[in-house]
Amino acid sequence: MSDKILIVDDDRNICEILEFNLSNEGYHVETAYSAEEALKKISPQYALILLDVMMGGMSGYKMAEKLRKENNQIPIIFLTAKDTENDMLTGFSVGGDDYIPKPFSIKEVIARVKAIVKRAKPTEKKKETTDDSKKIIFKNIVIDFESKELLINGNQVVLTKTEFELLTLLARNPDKILSREDIIDVVWHTTPFITERTVDVHITRLRKKMGEYAFVLVNRSGYGYKFITDEIRL
Repeated sequence: MSDKILIVDDDRNICEILEFNLSNEGYHVETAYSAEEALKKISPQYALILLDVMMGGMSGYKMAEKLRKENNQIPIIFLTAKDTENDMLTGFSVGGDDYIPKPFSIKEVIARVKAIVKRAKPTEKKKETTDDSKKIIFKNIVIDFESKELLINGNQVVLTKTEFELLTLLARNPDKILSREDIIDVVWHTTPFITERTVDVHITRLRKKMGEYAFVLVNRSGYGYKFITDEIRL
């Protein structure tokens, strides 16, 4: 069964171009010409949303923010004529997985779509032999690899797949500084054109979700990030 993609853009020509090319790549493509129309179509069957930022009515950023607040974790690639660094960081901060400025190359769009769809698919589970390999427990923080969940003080914290992979990488290497480049090579290895600022934005989002335990994700200026264990509080 082909992966299902939703294109949301008020420019019908862009929708037609994307639909034609992505359909030729084997994807099942549907279109919506506004965020409001798209929200009525949203279902778990979608593997990806290609979302324009500047539309009449609700913006793409607002739509993404609404989906994430509802714990809808369908991957989102923003398409926009706004291409400043602040615009890109805004896209990531509201829950975007990638950001492509207009005008864009169809080959680049296809490459990014393939990378995000592939990364979002669940990986085949390997047999776990010990309890330690199934989860990491640091006092009141539990990272469960079987259920792909983060629990803090017994409460589930909803993370995107990228956020969970980022936290997992740092927690599996406690008290070790990982450079942004190292993190990109592991977490975004299938996604082209990822910048070091993307790592910073995702760390910021992760810290916010971790609340009182945000302090365990430490930045060492000029070096990178690490997950500290020596200051975990009871």
